[in-house]
Amino acid sequence: MMIINEVNNLKKLGLYIHIPFCVRKCKYCDFLSFDNLDETVKGRYVNALFSEIRIQAANFCDYEIDTVFIGGGTPTAIPAQSLSEIIKCIKENFNVTEDAEITTESNPGTMTREMLETYKEAGINRLSIGVQSLDDRVLKALGRIHTAEEFKNTYFTARSAGFDNINIDLMFAVPLLTEKIWEETLLEAIKLAPEHISFYSLQLEEGTEFYEMYRKGQLVLTDEDTDRRMYHKAVKLLQDAGYCHYEISNAARPGFESRHNLKYWMFEEYLGLGLGASSFVGGKRFVGTRIMEEYFAQYENTEKLPLLPQNAAELNTEADSVFEYIFTGLRLVCGIDLARFSKYFGKSFEEYYPDKLKYIENMIADGFMFRSESKLGLTLSGIDISNSIMSEFAEPYITD
Repeated sequence: MMIINEVNNLKKLGLYIHIPFCVRKCKYCDFLSFDNLDETVKGRYVNALFSEIRIQAANFCDYEIDTVFIGGGTPTAIPAQSLSEIIKCIKENFNVTEDAEITTESNPGTMTREMLETYKEAGINRLSIGVQSLDDRVLKALGRIHTAEEFKNTYFTARSAGFDNINIDLMFAVPLLTEKIWEETLLEAIKLAPEHISFYSLQLEEGTEFYEMYRKGQLVLTDEDTDRRMYHKAVKLLQDAGYCHYEISNAARPGFESRHNLKYWMFEEYLGLGLGASSFVGGKRFVGTRIMEEYFAQYENTEKLPLLPQNAAELNTEADSVFEYIFTGLRLVCGIDLARFSKYFGKSFEEYYPDKLKYIENMIADGFMFRSESKLGLTLSGIDISNSIMSEFAEPYITD
């Protein structure tokens, strides 16, 4: 299988940087992150990250970096100057395009105007703010460290510091969140006019505080019907306000779709650096070590490492790649690009899934999918049962 880049035939690469630190772990979070670590550990981590950036950049001289996404954890939990130096190190070692989208995730309880100005000066041009809710009772229930007022202050400060591309994250189907509060939250968020809004339903994950609360009978989950009503309310209000609902959980002003996240959904290449970061390069998937001391051992006092440790890299089978293309592509509201599918795999969608054509026909008749000459996708009703539909394509019919 050959990865195809369609712009000027140049190889494009997204870069993800993981910062695994938080001020306090949220009750629902299962991301790889640590709280209450001292500044010495954070300093060691940033220095090791510099080393990894320099080492890996040497292996990607034939790529252009057109998106950078710094996630976590909470990237803004480390000193602003450290984040600035990470950006500088990336630009000094990788071939970063002039118009690269450079995003950092952030927490409203961790930022000041001085920090925001430092980020802007470093070249960060997109800010993703994890507000999650605009109701203080809900924020407290989630274990967030900020209030709704603190978020608004941060938001307006970011605007005055020059950020003109801001995403805010919102969560629904969470404790204490009624449908009325959710609608009020959406209307308030829309009034702020961010360029991008992500809206996610709570997912209960093992190892989180919420999971333990649920196991002990201390947490009542939102029922499916309410969850779906909240989702549909978000889609309608956002569309009515001029946002384009372009991915299952994301809406944006036209032209402000997340270029980095689109790489994941469009089966494009990306390199992940930092603790536990994932990569997809040259048809291989790789996840770095999740153990801090192992990461330090790899990148402290070392000068040369292979591109991907061979015992950890997994080469996608043809079946893996076909299913991943379908699975991620169906997350896009516009659906799968069938012509692009044929370019990637050398066969048409129909040749890979001859046994699913009747199923698709039935899903279209029932209003769950749509099909045009060039696209196959899910309707809004289809999104409600997306996991069931996507699972139908887990095993493509492949012949030699």
